[in-house]
Parts: sequence; C-alpha cells; structure tokens
Amino acid sequence: MNNKLLIIFLICITAVAVVLSFKFKQKQVGGQNAQPRPDKFTSPLKTKPVIDYNNIDKNEELKALMQERKAKYGIEKGVDIVTKADESFKIGDATVSMQEILDKINLKRGNIIEKDLRTNDTNSYGKTELFGIYVVHQEDNIWNIHFKLLKDYFDHKGVNLTPLADEPLDNGISSGIGKLLKFSENTVNIYNLKERKLDANLSLIFPLSKIVVYNMNQVFALLDLIDYKNVNGIHFDGETLWIPAN
Repeated sequence: MNNKLLIIFLICITAVAVVLSFKFKQKQVGGQNAQPRPDKFTSPLKTKPVIDYNNIDKNEELKALMQERKAKYGIEKGVDIVTKADESFKIGDATVSMQEILDKINLKRGNIIEKDLRTNDTNSYGKTELFGIYVVHQEDNIWNIHFKLLKDYFDHKGVNLTPLADEPLDNGISSGIGKLLKFSENTVNIYNLKERKLDANLSLIFPLSKIVVYNMNQVFALLDLIDYKNVNGIHFDGETLWIPAN
C-alpha cells in the first residue's frame, strides 16, 4: 500500500514539473518574439495664436493682420482689435476668448447656446464673422467712443464729421448723427476684463479693465445704408432706427 502511494506521489510530482517546464518555455519564447509596445503619442491640439493687444505695434505680422481686417470696413482707429468668434485676445494681463464673451451676450439676450459636444464649439456665430474690440481709457465715455468710430468710417467715405456733428440742430431736434449715436448705445456690449462679465457702464475704469464689443458685420451693414447727405432724415424712437432711402 505504501509503495502504491509512493508511486502516485512521484507521478504527481513529475506531472507538475512537466507543466511548469512547459509554461516556462512558453514565456521565454513569447519574450523573444514579443514586439515592444510603442510609446503613446498624443496629437497636440492646434490652437490659434492669441491676439496680443500689448504687442500689436511691435509685432509686424499681427499689426498687418489688424490693418487688413480694419480695411475691410474702411476704418483705422475706431477699434483696437478685430477678432473672429473662435479667436482669443490678450489685453494687459487678461486673456479671454471671444466665444466666452459671445456666450455671455447670448445668455443676456435669452438666446439658446448650442455647443458641439465633440469639440465644445458654440455654433451661434460663423467662423468668419468679425468683432471689433475697443479698449476703454480713463477719460472715455460711450458717446465719444461711438463718435470716434463714426468719424473714422465717414473719413474713409470722404465725409468730414465736425466735432459738433452730434449736437442738436438749430430747431433743438437731435441731429442724424446724434440719433445714430444714441441708437448705437443699444447695439454694443461692455465687457469687464477683471471680473470677466458684461458690464452696464464705463464708470470705475482701471487701466486696461474694460472693452467695448462691436459686431462688425451688423454695425457696418447699417452704416453702409446711410447717405450722409440725408443723415438728418434719420428717425429714432428709442428702440427702432429709420433710415431714409437713398
């Protein structure tokens, strides 16, 4: 009986040894033939360069780009930056995407914001739509900012706006330019760079802290309808602007 147990025990030991030997050889062969795994490669996201307001005059390429975009609308000094909806810009130490501002404008107006879940892009504005950014200075007010843009535009049309062009007429009625400026107050947005939110006014201005945002397509589509010879025929009731036909 003891001999039988001994034989069974030896057979089991031999079987285990054979199995272990077979697995060891398989591991060696697998190690020799296995191809090394390539390192993971992540394609870098392509981001557009930031428009740096602080360096526009020093960067010839950026300066030329801004001049080209402004020339499309016949202006030079009315805005400081012209940016696309999917671009970002830097003013002072603050870097902000134009889309961030547009999202806040849409929410303010009660518009629905649609985003592509794959790219996180907002689809409310076309990729080629342009926006003008005016950097507010300490002595600025919204009326003068708009007047500066209008004067710049009409200068390129060969029309010289005098400093009194926005003053009431002799009969006390607002001039056409005055009505246009009043209407303009409702068409732009003020953005606070420090607090990253839309603002209601231009008071309490710190250096490089607030900007005025124009939708260039909308503003200049309106201005292109105006015949300066009939500018005083413009009517404005506080909400709607009527422009006389040419």
